[in-house]
Amino acid sequence: MAVKWTGKVVGGTLGALIGGPIGAALGVLLGHQFDEHSGAAEPNRRLNGTENLAEIGERFFRATFRVMGYLAKADGRVSEREISAARGVMSDLRLNPLQVQAAIAYFTAGKQSDFDPAAELGSLRYACQGRPELLRVFLEIQVRAALAGNNMEGPVRNLLTRVANSLGVSPLELAQIEAVLRIRTGSFHQGPGSQGYSRTNGGPTGPSTAEQLDQAYKVLETTPNASKAEIVKAYRRQLSRHHPDKLKANGLPDSMIEHAKQRTQQIIEAYEVIRERRGI
Repeated sequence: MAVKWTGKVVGGTLGALIGGPIGAALGVLLGHQFDEHSGAAEPNRRLNGTENLAEIGERFFRATFRVMGYLAKADGRVSEREISAARGVMSDLRLNPLQVQAAIAYFTAGKQSDFDPAAELGSLRYACQGRPELLRVFLEIQVRAALAGNNMEGPVRNLLTRVANSLGVSPLELAQIEAVLRIRTGSFHQGPGSQGYSRTNGGPTGPSTAEQLDQAYKVLETTPNASKAEIVKAYRRQLSRHHPDKLKANGLPDSMIEHAKQRTQQIIEAYEVIRERRGI
């Protein structure tokens, strides 16, 4: 029986989790009404002539954990650390017990010798045609698991490059995704409750102010030489790309929304660092 992922309300208040002006800003961001997307989010509306949002979400979920299992076995075996990394992703996404059970089954299927990654990725790309943001989220989750599993060392790096290529993501963009996901989400505001984004990074000592600023530019995909207007434009572009409501309207399943929220939080924190230093 197919597991349905639609129907849960996206949003909620992240401000309480972050606090301060950043929390307020994020609360405003995620507080936007979903009305503008309501037409696109109708569960029975056919998309691309073949897929509705529920079907896209189910296909996305299935591919996420099947490909994750395939990548975990890149060197011929799946280590305890890679299993722990996959479990960590499931936990970070706040999957419910039924979703965890399905994710484990898909992960196991992806490890099998008869798994066809080309067919799985081709099916996903077809379902997500015209929605490149969904494919990027999919790749971010794979990179996230690979970093936690073995720091993207060995055969998995080449396999991830091939996965990205099959989804139309360039090596440059893949490198950018990796650089951003190596940065702690808590890097931009120290204090109680700060959490690491990647399980392979972090520690009791946070980055210096200079390191924070360098990381912030990477998160916004801009440079220190950018003008204030260019920085604001980069910030808005990244928010648009990772906005949970927008991604959900395009078919991202509820089970993956937590990833989008965390990335949105990271983007807002990065902008706050640059804004304060540049006086924007």
